[in-house]
Amino acid sequence: MVRSLKARGLGGEMAAEFVGTMILILFGCGVVAQVVAAGIGDHDSIAWAWGLGVTLGVYVASRISGAHLNPAVTIALAVFKGFEWRKVAPYALAQTAGAFLAAMLVRWNYTEVLNAKDPGLTIKTQGVFSTLPGNGTLPVGDWGAFRDQIIGTAILVLVIFAITDLRNTSPGANLAPVVVGFLVVAIGMAWGTNAGYAINPARDFGPRLASWLTGYDTAFTDQYGFPYWWIPIVAPVIGAVIGGAIYKYLIERHLPAGDPLDAMPAKDFEPAN
Repeated sequence: MVRSLKARGLGGEMAAEFVGTMILILFGCGVVAQVVAAGIGDHDSIAWAWGLGVTLGVYVASRISGAHLNPAVTIALAVFKGFEWRKVAPYALAQTAGAFLAAMLVRWNYTEVLNAKDPGLTIKTQGVFSTLPGNGTLPVGDWGAFRDQIIGTAILVLVIFAITDLRNTSPGANLAPVVVGFLVVAIGMAWGTNAGYAINPARDFGPRLASWLTGYDTAFTDQYGFPYWWIPIVAPVIGAVIGGAIYKYLIERHLPAGDPLDAMPAKDFEPAN
């Protein structure tokens, strides 16, 4: 499998990351647009659609690129699982571009209902595309959101490493995307209050840029007027490294040795929100 991935080349892997992340955002931002602008659905439908978006995006891309779909996961894999550092920036670029295009499609498709709900294109519907502290309404500051994103992404990467480690009690490769999707649903249901559980720099920045280019003048600031765009980029990277370290030093080192594949994520299947 490692040889087959290499045979496709970096261009093919970037294409897979681009399309896989696009699928993720089409479902994720799409469901938020439906709930916020049209009033169809609720928080649970948002959590489930994001989780299913992850699952479907991974199924699209995993055979070619490993389906990271998240720069923070890519960095954690480079730090702990031997993923090539030279591929980190290209993967992140492809992931962000896929998220951007998907958000542009959501913005275009939901133009009428977004304009009807929020003619000024303000914070009121900005959360369709990017995250805000306290989801734009609750009394959470930027540093509270920063803390939240570190914790949420640490949980994400820690559990992904466990799910995809063949020496642990991992599901089969064909079922792993479903389990990771359930993980994202659980994070959304338990950790969505303080910062909207971006836990993925590409998922936040790509749609944020798309919304800014299509009329959301305050897309890069929060409801307090402070620059916020950097928090869902920096904090998830920190959290991903922390989560990877927890798994490596508290779990992986105590697993039985001797399996032919040490750990799946850097070699075959590497999903994330």
